[in-house]
Amino acid sequence: MESAMDARVDPRILRTRAHLREALFDLARERPLDQVTVGDIADRAGVNRTTFYQHYSDKDSLLVDALNVAVEGVVAKIDADTGPQDGHAILRAYLEHIDTNAALYQRILGGLGSAGIQAWLRERLADALLANIEEHEGLVELPLDVLGAAISGAGLSIIRAWLDQPERVGVDEAASWIWTVLEAHGAIQDRSPIRTSVRPSSR
Repeated sequence: MESAMDARVDPRILRTRAHLREALFDLARERPLDQVTVGDIADRAGVNRTTFYQHYSDKDSLLVDALNVAVEGVVAKIDADTGPQDGHAILRAYLEHIDTNAALYQRILGGLGSAGIQAWLRERLADALLANIEEHEGLVELPLDVLGAAISGAGLSIIRAWLDQPERVGVDEAASWIWTVLEAHGAIQDRSPIRTSVRPSSR
């Protein structure tokens, strides 16, 4: 997934960054993030540490970029498949990404996670959840940024509880939990309910 800005960047740089992002995700699936070093990432990506630091200042800056590209990919695919700003579909697709990288997100959202990255996640989740609220003018009497902060905080709490389940239910069920909370507080109207059956996610 490339952004408009990426389109102007040397393809070799894009390939190196993609390899570093993939290496980080791969390693985070194998062991806790705090046990993954810059050297580990560089080795897995097939580059040296000097090359790593030519692109990223530290592991957290790589993580933010990796998560950002993943979210952009989710939104772009939904926009192509169902039309722009389909908040329900964006939320479900994003939860699929989180489910695939559950160990990484458990670490990010846990007590040892970076406050900066958690704040970034709240902002991105707010974007997804607010994607179609503007269509319902007057539905809530709050500025959209305030509403976004409130519902993204609730959404992340639900996601963390979902990831911490001993037998994690599937993505559809988790998405329905978040949507139910939004509806219960009058934050959104669901025009296309998610049909779910409760069963553990395959991990």
